Amino acid sequence: MAKILKTKEICTNIWEFIIEAPLIASKAQAGQFLILRLHERGERIPLTLADWDPEAGTVTLVVQAVGKSTREMVERFGEGDEIRDVVGPLGLPSEIKRYGTVVCVGGGVGIAPIYPIARALKAAGNGVVTIAGARRRDLLFWLDKLDAVSDELIVTTDDGSFGRKGLVTEPLRELLEAGRVDKIWAIGPAVMMKFCSLTASEFDVPIVVSLNPIMIDGTGMCGVCRVEVAGETKFACVDGPEFEGDKVNWDLFLARLAMYRDLEEKALEAYRATTEERL
Repeated sequence: MAKILKTKEICTNIWEFIIEAPLIASKAQAGQFLILRLHERGERIPLTLADWDPEAGTVTLVVQAVGKSTREMVERFGEGDEIRDVVGPLGLPSEIKRYGTVVCVGGGVGIAPIYPIARALKAAGNGVVTIAGARRRDLLFWLDKLDAVSDELIVTTDDGSFGRKGLVTEPLRELLEAGRVDKIWAIGPAVMMKFCSLTASEFDVPIVVSLNPIMIDGTGMCGVCRVEVAGETKFACVDGPEFEGDKVNWDLFLARLAMYRDLEEKALEAYRATTEERL
């Protein structure tokens, strides 16, 4: 059991959860994730660690209410409630060292997991340029936290409602054209990571992405999270979740993400029906 200590909506449909997990907090590193199960009949949800405090024994998760389980989490679980199972930290941590100038790109809810990576890279002595993007202003969050760990923060919105109008790949390309980038991290929607990777490859600059396939056990036994990287099958849970973006088979990855979309929609419809019954 893990008690929820604090929860709040930090922007439209995106929530921050601070939960009590002292063992995870004591071992957590940038780039890792955990898997939780809300209750005995719940599904296992992988969530990247957005922050942690070893002294307080807490970890911070950022949850976008999209599917059945994430909606259930934000709608039915609040402060003082307990989550049935929390397992972590899982996955390989980010390779943090001094590279020179690095760019950290966070798109949408990917802003949350890019934060601890940018913080760690800054602490390692790198110059950090962070690009945060979202479809519109009300989907942006944690800009103050990103600004605190960045030498430069660039914000974009698709509709121009805040910061620069356009996609995150546009300022990324400008930085690459200026020749001031030694390495890139990009976390966000799969399509965003794909095009960040394509942009980086044009300039022969290494890029790291964090893949989010469907997972079950998170320990490499089930094989559900397999991805193709450099022509080889890898398991995101134990070989990742970070991989070299220019070596990911993005077409296959995107196809696998869409495999169970109809079942996900049915699960969400069933959850909404039970919610209406409770009301």
